[in-house]
Amino acid sequence: MPHNKLRMVPVASMLVASMLAGCRPADPDPTDPPTGSQQSHTPNTTAATTNTTEEIPLIPRKLLFGNPQKARARISPDGARLAYVMPDNDVLNVFVAPTEHPDNARQITFDEKRGIVRFFWAYTSQHVLYVQDDDGDEDFHVYCVNLETDEITDLTPIEGISAQIEGVSDRIPTEILVGINDRDGGQLHDIYRVNIETGERELIQLNPGFAGFVTDDDYNVRFAVTYTPDAGQLYLQQDADEEWQEFLTIDAGDAMTTGLSGFDKTGENVYLLDSRGRNTAALKSMNLETGEATLIAENDRADLSGAISHPTEKNIQAVSFTYARREWQILDDTIADDLEFLRTVADGEIELTSRTLDDSIWTVAFVMDNGPVQFYLYYRNKKETKFLFTSQPALEALPLVKMHPEIITSRDGLDLVSYLSLPADSDPDGNARPEQPLPLVLLVHGGPWSRDGWGYDPQHQLLANRGYAALSVNYRGSTGFGKDFINAADGEWAGKMHDDLLDAVEWAVAVGIADPDRVGIMGGSYGGYATLVGLTVTPTTFACGVDIVGPSSLVTLLENPPPYWMPFMPVMKRRVGDHTTEEGREFLNSRSPLLMVERIERPLLIGQGANDPRVKQAEADQIVAAMVERNIPVTYMLYPEEGHGFARPENRFSFNAVMEAFLAEHLGGRYEPIGDAFADAVFRVPSGADQVPGLSAALP
Repeated sequence: MPHNKLRMVPVASMLVASMLAGCRPADPDPTDPPTGSQQSHTPNTTAATTNTTEEIPLIPRKLLFGNPQKARARISPDGARLAYVMPDNDVLNVFVAPTEHPDNARQITFDEKRGIVRFFWAYTSQHVLYVQDDDGDEDFHVYCVNLETDEITDLTPIEGISAQIEGVSDRIPTEILVGINDRDGGQLHDIYRVNIETGERELIQLNPGFAGFVTDDDYNVRFAVTYTPDAGQLYLQQDADEEWQEFLTIDAGDAMTTGLSGFDKTGENVYLLDSRGRNTAALKSMNLETGEATLIAENDRADLSGAISHPTEKNIQAVSFTYARREWQILDDTIADDLEFLRTVADGEIELTSRTLDDSIWTVAFVMDNGPVQFYLYYRNKKETKFLFTSQPALEALPLVKMHPEIITSRDGLDLVSYLSLPADSDPDGNARPEQPLPLVLLVHGGPWSRDGWGYDPQHQLLANRGYAALSVNYRGSTGFGKDFINAADGEWAGKMHDDLLDAVEWAVAVGIADPDRVGIMGGSYGGYATLVGLTVTPTTFACGVDIVGPSSLVTLLENPPPYWMPFMPVMKRRVGDHTTEEGREFLNSRSPLLMVERIERPLLIGQGANDPRVKQAEADQIVAAMVERNIPVTYMLYPEEGHGFARPENRFSFNAVMEAFLAEHLGGRYEPIGDAFADAVFRVPSGADQVPGLSAALP
């Protein structure tokens, strides 16, 4: 939880981002791709330039999908110490070092399995907090490390909960706010003040049935938020009699792009993302006494995607909008020179990841598309930077490729912001067009209420290195491009959302990028569902498909949600379909690949985590059983120690080894033999082990 970032995502978007948001390794910070390790200071600027007269070397999977050597550099509020994650016996843990001697670090967490990536400094500067579940079950607990005693305390020692951080404030450094869902079957989160030194907790807000709350820096519960039956949002405020009264009603069309987003220093003004009366979400400040809203920043093409606020003054100093690439808009001249200077340090997108309370030192990350993330300390008073590390030094010597933004027009006129990566030897002039058509893999992001963006992507790099064009498409329903783009996806799972993917393939064929006979589709979560749709609704379009934790039936998906999804169900009913009515179930069944299994003609690889609480194992089991019953080939890899995606590197290695052998068999690219990729991985193959080259032989 970086101290410099404004909490700028409305409650609806925060919830949908956690729904079917994908299957990549668990690392919520976009500046720290889970890719490897780094030591060298100077990036190899020739990494993307390749001699086309020689074969491009095969990049080992472990370099692309392994843990970072170091990542997530975060400075303590007092500036004395630096924390970052680093592997210990191949498991990510948190290390802390003196700021002036960052290599002199000691380990403070000791996870032995999934790794720790979600951590932040408490404002005491003496405690580090982190959130962790067990084998992907999303029963998250909040832990505190006391740096004076090295004691690790579970601040939420309750079985079967999914705790969430609700508030952290420099005004109350020894306490945090935590949401705990230990009542009503886990559907509702009550708000507790928790003392991080003693572990004592005090209930401050019992949840009578709301989706969530908005709190201030004094830990007052200022607003409640819930969903209306028609999927709008309703903000409520308590009156003098502590009765909840309507404060702000947002209709369903604006609900994913409008919401309250924190307070200024006085607490008298609330920040508001607002798409009402417009398409994109602008940033406003609303005076709570008068109700008057003042525009702070806007962009006609993109919603607000990020904000930087002063660590103690709370004024918003800069905002970002991301259409194809991130663009920063400076609002406070006091940091204009800082950002201008940082642009000269490295050639990448700037991420300000933490700041000291006195604002004298920042940690800054520079995100590249063809290399690792670079981390620096920035001393504001001296306008000097100190290089810390890059996330994976081995990447600097590899033949990595650029990621090219592309705008593809859908059949009904929507602009689909997309990203293309090509094999280095296919595109010697770097114009994003190969000399001849290539096999293509269409990568479909999860969510669907999330988005793909520019930057280093290990999947893109693997595919390009193996001889494929890799194309990621922000189909309708993706977030960040305004409410109209989101709303265009209502009721369009397997409908117009799928048409967008087909239009992207047709575009790639038309401009000479893709060989139409060698196009594969792959994705996780919603992207896994899209893969199943691709092989059933359009059974001859794709040569093969890879589904990772994707639902096969929309009815069973909606009938079996984790309990904490329940407040959000009105939105799912509106945007996906209503599983509680006969008409709704009929519609959902018509969009469910499970009921179209007999149409599958092309090979399918499925990966599933047994502990997935969102897309449960039954979603994979039932479509595999239906295919086996009809003698339709399918390869199924089941991971008993994973949830909604594969967090352990060993499991990632194993699945990606099978995946690239599978793609090579059906699309004709290169692949690294499975070899020892199954070492220490925990999985089984209930079906189709003989259908992927080398899989049967590599199994124990």
